[in-house]
Amino acid sequence: MSVYDIGRLCVKTMGREAGHYCVIVDVIDKNYLLIDGLKVRRRRANFNHIEPTPEVIEIKKGAPHEQVEAAIKKAKLEKKMKEPVSIPIK
Repeated sequence: MSVYDIGRLCVKTMGREAGHYCVIVDVIDKNYLLIDGLKVRRRRANFNHIEPTPEVIEIKKGAPHEQVEAAIKKAKLEKKMKEPVSIPIK
């Protein structure tokens, strides 16, 4: 079991979507994940550019966007995922 499990809620820390929540949909290789979310487009992301949170939603590996949205609504995380998070400057 890894901190980067499928269904793990994360925060993007780099890029134009920095500060928005996303969900890990698939692990591509040792450096990259496939992420998706309400305010984040489905894309490949580097492990170093996301910060995992304790929340996990129930989705299958490679789940389409509609299933990710439904799982977010079922877990009642919709409001949380629509609001940006402030990221401290390193």
